[in-house]
Amino acid sequence: MTDPLLTELLDLALEAARRAGALLRDGRPDDLAVAKTKTSPIDVVTEMDIAAEKLITGFLAEHRPQDGFLGEEGASSPGTSGVRWVIDPLDGTVNYLYALPAWAVSIAAERDGETVVGVVEAPMRGETYRAVLGGGAYAGERRLAVRPSPPLDQALLGTGFGYVRSRRAHQAEVAAQVIPRVRDIRRGGSAAIDLCDVAAGRLDAYYERGLNPWDLAAGALIAREAGALTGGRPGEPESGELTLAASPGLFGPVQELLEELGAWHD
Repeated sequence: MTDPLLTELLDLALEAARRAGALLRDGRPDDLAVAKTKTSPIDVVTEMDIAAEKLITGFLAEHRPQDGFLGEEGASSPGTSGVRWVIDPLDGTVNYLYALPAWAVSIAAERDGETVVGVVEAPMRGETYRAVLGGGAYAGERRLAVRPSPPLDQALLGTGFGYVRSRRAHQAEVAAQVIPRVRDIRRGGSAAIDLCDVAAGRLDAYYERGLNPWDLAAGALIAREAGALTGGRPGEPESGELTLAASPGLFGPVQELLEELGAWHD
């Protein structure tokens, strides 16, 4: 990697994610409570989400005060440098609330609107995933690569469900129709980790509707740099309407199946 800016952004993202991950892992109170809700009474924010975002944005702003921010818990500023940080301080909040291990810190850096750096810190796994545009994807020093593409009926898929009742009901209907046509489905509860699991060959594909930019920015780059294809509905990029990441030979069949089942509807 020869671009000094990308080296700087990666180093800052890694350090910010490490610090936030340590705060969340070591500072979780035994009486952790919900601080507020978002889209529904079961879509929660804890005091630790808020504390982690403040830590990340404070650290990054100290080193790069001209950069912009887009954060799940309210950090939003345009900046003047052409660089914007897209931050999910705690992806998998419900898992964290219940002391389940599948949660992560997700930090991406965009340059002129293009994601160029992605870091996903998964403290309870002891893993840090990272990628730089054009430089491959890694977990620690191990270079990541997607699994060879199996036939659709032998594919292991990951997915997730939203917290709005009508959307969850439709997503469950779609999943019920997907299951007989694939090996099986996993639902981990963290989009960032699911995307990294595609990159690491632990899932053949992952799809979900309703993701926000901070949910997918870092993980999607990591998946692509590991050889996955990412997108949404045919001809469209990944978005809140639909996000799909899969090994190249499986991407088309899964996308066609989701299109057939109307997975982008609520």
